[in-house]
Amino acid sequence: MGKKGTKVCIIGAGNVGANLAYVMSIQNTCKELVLIDVAKNKAEGEVMDIIHGLPFLNHMEIRAGSYQDVKGADVIVVTAGAGRKPGETRLDLASKNVGIAKAISDELMKYYDGGIILVVSNPVDVITYHFSQWTGLPNGRVVGSGTVLDGIRFRTLLGRKFDIDFKNVHAYILGEHGETQFPSWSYSRISGLTVDEYCKVTGVELSDEKKAEIAYKTRTAGAEVIKNKGATFYGIGIATNALCESILHDENTIRTVGSVLNGEYGLNDVVVNVPSILGRDGVEKILEIDLPENEMALLHKSAESIKAVIDATKHI
Repeated sequence: MGKKGTKVCIIGAGNVGANLAYVMSIQNTCKELVLIDVAKNKAEGEVMDIIHGLPFLNHMEIRAGSYQDVKGADVIVVTAGAGRKPGETRLDLASKNVGIAKAISDELMKYYDGGIILVVSNPVDVITYHFSQWTGLPNGRVVGSGTVLDGIRFRTLLGRKFDIDFKNVHAYILGEHGETQFPSWSYSRISGLTVDEYCKVTGVELSDEKKAEIAYKTRTAGAEVIKNKGATFYGIGIATNALCESILHDENTIRTVGSVLNGEYGLNDVVVNVPSILGRDGVEKILEIDLPENEMALLHKSAESIKAVIDATKHI
């Protein structure tokens, strides 16, 4: 048993869960890592493969386990679920993956004794909402990985457009992790300047058409990867590891993650992704930033889209 603050359980040993475990082994994210899957041989095989590389890395206790191992976990990452097929939207996944998530929640809560539940399974906003309801945990203890990866894709495109270090770009995607997401141009900054201000001082042109193209490329990046290689797992593995580090190290990092809103942005009883402070207790605070009218309308439109799927899957 690892010391308090160093135990992570990953539920699901598929592409995303296994890659997350691999990233954690390289980053030495925790001292104890447990991989849980109904196909225990798969989990054991992934663990063995990682263990064979550990002598070249830092020490970590990693093993395949069962739901009983969620006892004492500081973070429980839910990655299990059916993958998105080419041409299939994240929301098309809802019915089958909500059913899988319900079975996971039922088993997990038999042994749960604390820790943050981090949902990665798609459609992540819908499943994060249901997990919050099924578990009955205080708000913020169930967190969706949200649009964190989308934001990184957005930053990458802006960094390439301006030919600058990505670390100078702070840009965010709000709303759904899916088709109704949108870039918050008003909230995005390059070295403290708004994007338009940066264009002015550098002489770089960024037309409305180019902005729309960047938003489109960000929104469709996941589908493009799936079309080319069949699945996405490297980017989300790295992004999820960063979220785990924010929680384990109590970093109070601002991330666009998902939790149930209760009045923020005029929204209730729905999960949409907005800037939130992420630390030891999960979502410590939802930041209610002053969005311009057009972006607020897009956020509400995204919330309506997610809520429609939540309502359609409540019977599962």
